[in-house]
Amino acid sequence: MSRTCARGTRAGRVRIRDLLSGDGSQRLHAYLQDHADWRQVLNSNDTFYELDRSVRDAMSDPQRKALDAAVHKGAENGCQYRYETIRVADGVGARVANPDLLTLFASWLSSPARLAVLKAITGADDTRFVDAQATAYAACDFLTAHDDEVAGKDRRAAYVFGLTPQRRAEWGGLLLFHDRDGMVEGLVPDFNTLDILAVPQLHSVSYVTPSAPTKRYSITGWLRAQRQPL
Repeated sequence: MSRTCARGTRAGRVRIRDLLSGDGSQRLHAYLQDHADWRQVLNSNDTFYELDRSVRDAMSDPQRKALDAAVHKGAENGCQYRYETIRVADGVGARVANPDLLTLFASWLSSPARLAVLKAITGADDTRFVDAQATAYAACDFLTAHDDEVAGKDRRAAYVFGLTPQRRAEWGGLLLFHDRDGMVEGLVPDFNTLDILAVPQLHSVSYVTPSAPTKRYSITGWLRAQRQPL
């Protein structure tokens, strides 16, 4: 078990169902569906790219096909990803100045009461705040295996808050855990469910199939052992 694994979890992971009471999860899901400020993020080796929806809408069919080919080629070996994101500012002041629903959720996770619960679950007593971003995986999006350990970020655990109703395993977008023996265990995205995983831990998001009728929405981030910026 990892140093940040939760009590009673399997391999440093825990799933908490029905995280929000009332209509909180439904409101967050509707907010993400209706939001226009999504940016597609992808990489080419160590180079990071962001494309807003207006840029992608202006691309020609040959440009789209070339981009798809490059992304899939990059997935043959090494780390490759493509999905959409809306980031939440880390700083307290920036969150207060922009109190939209997504930011309010991030601030709620970083509140003293919620931090106490997360510390108890993970055993990471030095956690000081929680960062956040919304993610949306459309057809053909994916994230290859990685362990979330980044120098200088002081990440103690990662989390995925699922906001995708009526998801089938066959549609992809599964949270996959990889072990050293080549075994893989997967979790189907679930609505109003919080998955917490120790860092480092090798995991990925499986390829979303073209048959998926909806995007795979979630709010993700990390428990950080550093002072939250002001």
